[in-house]
Amino acid sequence: MTRDPAVLKKVSVSLPFGLGSAEWEADLTERHAAWSLYVELVTRISVQPLEEDKGILRETLDSLYSLFETTREILKEAGPDVGASHNSVGGIAIAVLNQGLRPFLTKWHSRLQAWETEGYDAQGSLENEYQWVEEPEARKELEILRGELNQYAQALAEIAGVDYSK
Repeated sequence: MTRDPAVLKKVSVSLPFGLGSAEWEADLTERHAAWSLYVELVTRISVQPLEEDKGILRETLDSLYSLFETTREILKEAGPDVGASHNSVGGIAIAVLNQGLRPFLTKWHSRLQAWETEGYDAQGSLENEYQWVEEPEARKELEILRGELNQYAQALAEIAGVDYSK
């Protein structure tokens, strides 16, 4: 079987969250799915620095959480051709959700929610979050996560065949 070079693109990507690297020939379906995932990722706070005196953690966590639904929709729409193995867009996306985002959100969503439900009038405000004793640690871990998500964005850009200059 002869492969059309316009349809397949050899990709070699370094993955975040300790997932290693992957190499394979991505077809157009995978490249389109990678593009959709890339656009969703880079247009959110997830890969942008959350300055110390700006941005609300609650909004950031909600945006990160919405990546689960968005990723599911993109992968379902793309179908099984995006794969589920380590060397596929689908497999990489699922691993990033389950091994990267899920542990972070499980930890910080519940802690922030507990703080918010203590009855403070200014829920979801920057001033209220500054009173939360865990706020500096949450922001520090968010910055680490942001670096990992930038690596994911770079991998998606490589798969999609676009330049990701951060």
